[in-house]
Amino acid sequence: MMSAMQILLYTAAWCRDCREAKRFLDQHRIPYTEVDVETTPGAIEEVLQNVGKRAIPQYVINGKWVQPYRPGRGFLHEEMSELFGVTTKS
Repeated sequence: MMSAMQILLYTAAWCRDCREAKRFLDQHRIPYTEVDVETTPGAIEEVLQNVGKRAIPQYVINGKWVQPYRPGRGFLHEEMSELFGVTTKS
């Protein structure tokens, strides 16, 4: 079931929340494709179009845009664990 999930992760090298978003997927062995908004032509425009602001990281799960963090709160471990159906190790 999980393997059918298609995940894009919009990131940038300087983005701390992006590193956290990647670490989360790696930890749970969830395969994804990384889209670096700095080096991928048109990527930041896609984020703007779908999210309305230049906010990264963004997960795109089977075409659905999900912001895995809250400004000021950081990465949303519990919400993302629920979304992906994985358990968080506290």
